[in-house]
Amino acid sequence: MKRKQLAGNYRPSLMLLFLIALFALSCEKEKTDENTRTNESAEAEAKPGTPFDWRGANLYFLLTDRFNNGNPENDLNYERTLPTATLRGFKGGDIKGITQKIEEGYFTELGVNAIWFTPVVEQIHGGTDEGTGFTYAFHGYWTKDWTALDPNFGTMEDLAELVSTAHSKGIRIVMDAVINHTGPVTDTDPQWPDSWVRTEPKCTYDSYENAVRCTLVENLPDIKTESDEAVELPEELVQKWKEEGRYDQEMAELDAFFARTGYPRAPKYYIIKWLTDFIRDFGIDGFRADTVRHIEEEVWSQFKEECAVAFAEWKKEHPSQVLDDTPFYTVGEVYDYDIISSGDQFDFGDVKVNYYAHGFDSMINFEFKKSANENYESIFSTYATAVNGAGSEIQVLNYLTSHDDGSPFDKERKRTMETATKLLLSPGTAQIYYGDESARNLIVEGTQGDATLRSFMNWEDIENNPETQELLGHWQKLGQFRRDHLSVGAGSHTMISDAPYLFSRKYSNSNVSDQVLIGLDLEAGPKELTIGDAFEDGTELRDAYSNAQTTVIGGKIQLDTPFSIVLLEKI
Repeated sequence: MKRKQLAGNYRPSLMLLFLIALFALSCEKEKTDENTRTNESAEAEAKPGTPFDWRGANLYFLLTDRFNNGNPENDLNYERTLPTATLRGFKGGDIKGITQKIEEGYFTELGVNAIWFTPVVEQIHGGTDEGTGFTYAFHGYWTKDWTALDPNFGTMEDLAELVSTAHSKGIRIVMDAVINHTGPVTDTDPQWPDSWVRTEPKCTYDSYENAVRCTLVENLPDIKTESDEAVELPEELVQKWKEEGRYDQEMAELDAFFARTGYPRAPKYYIIKWLTDFIRDFGIDGFRADTVRHIEEEVWSQFKEECAVAFAEWKKEHPSQVLDDTPFYTVGEVYDYDIISSGDQFDFGDVKVNYYAHGFDSMINFEFKKSANENYESIFSTYATAVNGAGSEIQVLNYLTSHDDGSPFDKERKRTMETATKLLLSPGTAQIYYGDESARNLIVEGTQGDATLRSFMNWEDIENNPETQELLGHWQKLGQFRRDHLSVGAGSHTMISDAPYLFSRKYSNSNVSDQVLIGLDLEAGPKELTIGDAFEDGTELRDAYSNAQTTVIGGKIQLDTPFSIVLLEKI
């Protein structure tokens, strides 16, 4: 379309010319900033050929609804308009929001190579007062339909894009598996049939029976996972599928599943089928299993078997998208399981269960926040022996903050640098809870219970606050170093000197050899460190924290950096 010509006697004002020039400069700056971010992200990518091992992974855990709002158009669904207690309603975060941050390089710059997000399956439509004020199912743990996504979180297409985008960046995806319970009963969400669920007794946790065959809380129907009796599908679910035009497809898939496995049509097997479809359809890399100790351990063994089958099927159908030969990953939540002290046996009081022998590669380590109050050497040596020592059969997922642990290591965010150092340099998988890296506030006025742990991600602080940016930089340097060196999380630990505190980590198997040297609580400025025979004389080293370089001479190195930490790697 041709633009109208200006009248012959029209002359732009000086103010207009100034505004046009200012706009042009603004656009150029935005373009420059974008190029800078792109370059920084590229520099932060994992080193070529860096192998992956879950023991050394940086796993970022986020609440889907609270992380980033990628599509504001899906913020309201199912007439969820009633006022809620503070931070107990949907706030707009979604699957697209996660994908956006992957594309921007946020996770890559943080050194993250795996992301776990809260459940995105369709939640109960209504809300309920769970004793802490009226609440909608923003957290994702109140399932209504395991075969559909909640529109507040996004679509199946959004999920496919998320997994594909993550894999293109070398990032693995872990979803949440909830088998233990449905969502609460509300005026718009009927109870599942009695053949599927129990509504009493309430768990007392004083024995195996009273932790497994009971309901966690009032009005949270418990799936009868002990049952092998065939049951019919809930009529409401059947009608829903028919209205959505997918009843025939869902039934055909169920028929095929039960024909292949020979399992009876018991509740647990329906749910196992529905959950493993996310592997088969999208190629997700792992499951974090919710409320593990409230389900018979044999169920988890069967779940893991079906996960492996589905993962093999996906890999066969998508050979060009396979990252490597790492098996499907399962990590379980057994609340208050102090693994380092207890070993591979969880004690119910009357029964001990080894969940590692029943389908789990790793378990969430509730002990780490206690361990983090010890000194560096005590933590590192203890964990290296327990997790990576000869004959060790346990893996752990360490964390210092979480979505439902009301006693985090640093609730007031006064030890944020220390949190990063202890978490990311400890042996075992590291779970970064969203906002750990930016000191997101964990004390929110007006909240009750775990809602205070679930505020929206503080992107404004990352953008505008210099202190937050400095903290994030610390997490990024440690995260990238850990991601690029398997020895940090999965290697052996040797203290070289106590003062200054200096240690080495080594990792080796038939295919990979890696070694690093780390110093903490050092003097800022010039430093001479005696490293003994950790590296041979003449070895050139780079400090990944400051980017300074040095050469080993006479079993010593010299560096001049403004930091009290060194992360040394071979050049």
